[in-house]
Amino acid sequence: MAARRGNTEKSRKPSEHRLDVFPAFMKVAGKRVLVVGHGGEAAAKVRLLGETNAHIVVIGKDIEPDLQEAVDLFEAEHVDSDFLPRHLTGAAMVFSAREDWALDKAVVDAARILGVPVNAVDKPELCDFYTGALVNRAPIAVAITSTGVGPVLARHIRARIEAMLPRSTGQLARLAESFRDAAAKVITDGNLRRNFWARFFSGSVATNVFAGKPDVARSEAQRLLNGMADEPGFVWLVGAGPGAEDLLTLRAQRLLQEADVIVHDALVPAGVVAMGRRDAERVSVGKRKGAHSVPQSEISELLVELGRDGKKVVRLKAGDPMIFGRAAEEMEALRAGGIGFEIVPGVTAAFAAAASAQIPLTLRGVASNLVFATGHNAKSETLPDWAGLALKGATVAVYMGRTVAAAVADKMIGAGLRPETPVAVIENAAHPDERQFAGTLSDLSALSNRAEIDGPVLIVIGEAVGHAALEQAEPLGLAPMAAVAAA
Repeated sequence: MAARRGNTEKSRKPSEHRLDVFPAFMKVAGKRVLVVGHGGEAAAKVRLLGETNAHIVVIGKDIEPDLQEAVDLFEAEHVDSDFLPRHLTGAAMVFSAREDWALDKAVVDAARILGVPVNAVDKPELCDFYTGALVNRAPIAVAITSTGVGPVLARHIRARIEAMLPRSTGQLARLAESFRDAAAKVITDGNLRRNFWARFFSGSVATNVFAGKPDVARSEAQRLLNGMADEPGFVWLVGAGPGAEDLLTLRAQRLLQEADVIVHDALVPAGVVAMGRRDAERVSVGKRKGAHSVPQSEISELLVELGRDGKKVVRLKAGDPMIFGRAAEEMEALRAGGIGFEIVPGVTAAFAAAASAQIPLTLRGVASNLVFATGHNAKSETLPDWAGLALKGATVAVYMGRTVAAAVADKMIGAGLRPETPVAVIENAAHPDERQFAGTLSDLSALSNRAEIDGPVLIVIGEAVGHAALEQAEPLGLAPMAAVAAA
């Protein structure tokens, strides 16, 4: 029976949803790769090739200092000559960066006669191949191409991937390579072997590589291969930042992708929680002022229990876990339970609010101290220590202070702080619905009665506030309806 043959005269209809290029990585180690040119474009290609083990050959007369520096830095061979077709002999590929269309076309024509793949810099119509924006985590490599239509966009994407991948990703890959044959020999079942590698790349092995502990990582990998014990659980106390997803740290993003369980507060935005693995368990423990929440003792017990079950747990807290985040109680419980843990800092609300309102929290000659305070003790009989510091010129950032704002104002004025001391109030700092209010210490008492301000509030008190950009802020002293009545 004759084999069926396709129609050799008819090709598929082009589609904008399909690529015009096929992504591939070419082996260049030890091979001649030519760069033809004399200036900055040639230097850029030499620097890119310098990320590989290629034998770089630069063809060009009177090369510019930038290119000479790249030649020296990457130990490239320099042929001080105008381009000749014979230079292509034995080349694996060639880059033409002569910065002239006709000159580049001459290189392209010669290369195609000899069958050498050629790239003419910034001339996509002359190119056999494109170079991607490279993320190098050798032996791991990521290349992004826009096929010549948007190189700046490709660089932006590269920057995001650079930020996502720890510098030690390559070390993790090489460690995995050293265990590959042993894993194939010891774990013959394909499903079990896939599970081994999943745990290898997302568990304690990877964690220790990224923490700069290669010896511990190798020991953990061997223990995992030997199956001596179930992988121990681990808890990360992670700061989710003030709310904006792009203010989450890179480490926090990575851990969310690795966690089996995410235990989060109510103040953590849903978009941040959603960054976790799709199959990760989510546990909301509340922790919002004025709303039902799980008692702290139960949260601590839950973290210990999950750790003993071998789970990788992210305890996700708004802001920074070490600033009014009750991290001390959770750390104490984890230590007592023998569960390993790590702290991952986040951007605290005071910093986010100050950045948004352009408040200099410290200012030469005005405020040389910064106090983080909670409004919870503002109603006590004695003046809190932070109020005393404010009298000496400190900037005071009061967390959770809306309901006690009147008490804060009364005590600070009673202690001698000027009623005209500048005050800023930021509701929902770093959220899309953020609101800013400005006034003085004498206005602060009105905050307690403003029912329409129901989001998390950060109060900043001090002379440094007077140097903020708060021209567009709402007045603190009058609620909207009161302002209408007064008019």
